[in-house]
Amino acid sequence: MKRTRLGEFEELVLLVVVVLQDDAYGVRIKKELEHRLGESLSVGSIQSALKRMEQKGFLTSEFGEATQKRGGKRKRIYTASRQAHRVLTEIREIRAGLWSSMPELSAL
Repeated sequence: MKRTRLGEFEELVLLVVVVLQDDAYGVRIKKELEHRLGESLSVGSIQSALKRMEQKGFLTSEFGEATQKRGGKRKRIYTASRQAHRVLTEIREIRAGLWSSMPELSAL
């Protein structure tokens, strides 16, 4: 079966988009990833990954409402597509199968 592959970073960004749901915009995605990974990330790396995945059909985006807090600037909100959900499910199943097939790590 031919499918578009995700890199590790893209997979993490996509998972965060799914977790954040209606709150999935650039800065929020960055903060969530930094919290979970325990490291600093550039906004540019997040934006590049989001743009690539939108081009691949894994994400759609639309502008939210302008807010005073952001000086009238609107957030671009990202949503995972059905294709993204299918690919993430497939990745989870592949990883689970590999983990269950591995000998105990302490035995290595």
